[in-house]
Order: sequence, then C-alpha cells, then structure tokens
Amino acid sequence: MFITFEGPDGGGKTTQVAMTVSTLRERGHNVLLTREPGGTAIGDQIRHVLHDMKNQAMHPRAELLMYSASRAQIVEEVIRPHLAAKGLVICDRFFDSTYAYQGYGHGLDLSQLKLITEFATGGLKPDLTILLDIAPEDSLQRRLSALDKGGEWNRLDAMALDFHKRVRDGYHALVAADPQRWVVVNAAQSVEQVQGDILKALEPRLVETKSQG
Repeated sequence: MFITFEGPDGGGKTTQVAMTVSTLRERGHNVLLTREPGGTAIGDQIRHVLHDMKNQAMHPRAELLMYSASRAQIVEEVIRPHLAAKGLVICDRFFDSTYAYQGYGHGLDLSQLKLITEFATGGLKPDLTILLDIAPEDSLQRRLSALDKGGEWNRLDAMALDFHKRVRDGYHALVAADPQRWVVVNAAQSVEQVQGDILKALEPRLVETKSQG
C-alpha cells in the first residue's frame, strides 16, 4: 500500500507522519518512510537547490521540472522496490504537491503538469492520500514560531499569502476531483486529535489491504 501525506508546511505533517509510521511499525507493518523532494542522494541535492533562499529567481517551470526529477528518482530507486516486496510506503508529499503548488499556486497549466507527472512517476499513484488541512495564516504563523527552535523557512514559505491561499484551494479541488483517494483531517486540532483521526482513517484501509493480500 502506498500512502501519501499532503498539506502546507506548518500543518504538522512531519510530526504526524513520524507518529503514524511509529504506530504502524509497532503493529507489525513493514513500513518505509520517505519524503519529497529528497529521499535519495540525488533527490536530497535537488531539495537543497529548490529550498535555498538564494534561488528566488527560479522560474516556476524550472521548479516543476526539478521536483519531477527528484520524484522520478525516488519512485524507481525507493518506492517501487518496497511496494514490489509487499511493503507499505508512506511518503511525506508526492505529486499532489506539484498540482497544488506549481499548478494552482503558480498557475502552470494543469494538463501539462499531468503529462510531466505521469512521465516522472511511470503512472504510479497513491492508494490513499491524507490532507492535513489548515488555514494559510495559521500554517505560516506556525512556521515562523518554529524558527526559534531551528525550524526551516524556505523559498516557497516566503511566497505571498495569496499564493498559499491558492495552494489550499488547489488541494480542495484535488480532493473534490478524486474523493475516494483522499481523507481530509483538520490540522488545527491538537497533535493527539489529528493522529487519532489519521489512524481512524487508515485502519479500515489496512484491514482491507491485508484481506486482499
């Protein structure tokens, strides 16, 4: 089973992914945790370039192609082999981030994004995607508050508020277009409440997958 987590930075995604992976491993699942961009030696180098505040001049099309290059590498090097071995893969972001950020946020043509994405992934699609939904104002404030604790503030964080609002609207459009794949969780709740909602959504899917296997 291939599970992805989506949503804005500052929505608690990294924390919730780590908690979910820990719980599933305790329950005996063979879980591989990875992230985008990154997850491979090549992908991590691309991630550094993408997030570097020095690269403010990066064009949205260049940004799209770099994310897609990192994605192509992780799919072939990491994700497909683990799925082929009947493992469970959890990825912190996948192609829906491209549609939300480069498509709805930057305004790139969605039909072109789909073609590039299908090429980069070889047609691989998540079985389940969990959206941690939170107002852009709140997620950005969380990011700013975390800076004192060593948190990251990257090139996309620095975009105008209207950009982040378009990203959130984009996520909601993606959910509406494919509701069977998505679970939307209110990320403004406490960490424990969010984790409870995630596990509640995951458990029946995992039981169904196990019975099919």
